[in-house]
Amino acid sequence: MDGFVKKRASIFFVFLLYLLFLFPISAFAQENEPVVDTGDTTWLLVAAAIVIFMHVPGLALFYGGLVSERNVVSTMMHSFVSLLTVTIVWVLWGYSLSFGQDVGGIIGKLDYLAFNGVGGEAAFGSLTIPHYIFAIFQGAFAAITVAIISGGIAGRISFPAWVMFSVLWITFVYAPMAHWVWGGGWLFAMGELDFAGGTVVHILSGVSALTAALVIGPRYEHMKKNDAPHNIVLFLIGAATLWFGWFGFNAGSALSANGITALAFANTQVAAAAGGLGWLIIEWMVRKRPTLVGTATGAIGGLVGITPAAGFVTIPSALIIGLASAPICYFAIHFVKARLKYDDTLDAFGVHGICGIWGSIATGLFATKSVNPAGNNGLFYGNPEQLFHQVIGVIVAVLLAAVGTYIVLKIVSLFTPLRVKKEDELLGLDLSFHQEPAYSDVDQSIEEKGKSNDIASLMS
Repeated sequence: MDGFVKKRASIFFVFLLYLLFLFPISAFAQENEPVVDTGDTTWLLVAAAIVIFMHVPGLALFYGGLVSERNVVSTMMHSFVSLLTVTIVWVLWGYSLSFGQDVGGIIGKLDYLAFNGVGGEAAFGSLTIPHYIFAIFQGAFAAITVAIISGGIAGRISFPAWVMFSVLWITFVYAPMAHWVWGGGWLFAMGELDFAGGTVVHILSGVSALTAALVIGPRYEHMKKNDAPHNIVLFLIGAATLWFGWFGFNAGSALSANGITALAFANTQVAAAAGGLGWLIIEWMVRKRPTLVGTATGAIGGLVGITPAAGFVTIPSALIIGLASAPICYFAIHFVKARLKYDDTLDAFGVHGICGIWGSIATGLFATKSVNPAGNNGLFYGNPEQLFHQVIGVIVAVLLAAVGTYIVLKIVSLFTPLRVKKEDELLGLDLSFHQEPAYSDVDQSIEEKGKSNDIASLMS
């Protein structure tokens, strides 16, 4: 009898082990819950750090090399301080407005105020990365979007106005657009595609930079002096850092480490090279000589153009998008800007706004489900409706950026002047406000001219 019982117990034990192998205990507890994947997490940690690195020092050096030697520190401060300010705003309420539970397709609920409810568990949806890193990764995008705007108004916006603008703009312009496109809002529901920020980052920042430049007005020296970059070496280091950072920007937007990540990575490299080469050829033909500043600008234009399409198009399509970005960007900077005479100091609109528009529309042309089933086919793959969705996204981004930026600037002007005084602008903001010139010889020469209070000498 005892042997019979033991035999039945043994059979039951073996059967139980069999069930456990078929259905692990964790499967019962987490049947429908995503699990954090260490590979995906490692990649997103690296990608987030890279995006922050492309902000500072990347964009800071890129812009700092382009401005006059009297505004190097002030221009870099715009980039650096936007990273500080936006990060805090993002934690306190920006992230919740962008990615909180959807309210009517318009904005997110305040579920994540001060990162409440953001933890080490897998982020919402099917993501396999910790919620912490998803939130910080998105915050890095928000911060660099604000920093790009500073390129349109460098050398003349007051520092208090810039800080206030950063807080209000990220709240009332960026957060709604991020929610509409990435946070489950109405553009997402419609089917508009933006892999890494064509509408959310580049169109918003470029159009906002142009709006701010028009509201604040041109520099006093604009059209009177040649606005040549003061340090091409700093500029190139910044451009190369931006190119490097774009791999985290685009490939990181896959939010995992898989084939789509690799596709976005490859498309980023191809489009950047095509954009740089395209600008070089155009400049060589038109101006009879290629320049380093132009070629690097073309590469940045190619990077902007591929951003919304990076995970949705084939490699040959990325080549076309990057190559076409060069003449589009070149025309915007050298013909449209010259004809309209607006003072977009560092061509934030010409590079980010115009190429962002092109890239978003190109996504509606070249997107194909053959490389990313999560996307849609574009016009060239039998779906003209996708192009319509992309055009709607572009129009919405342009209107939101223009109207939102105008309103934000008017609100800021109620509390502090938007623009520095004329004598401070002519002296240079490095010395007049920060009292921290980038170069000691500039400090000495400007101070000598400043003692005479002669505006004409300061302009020389």
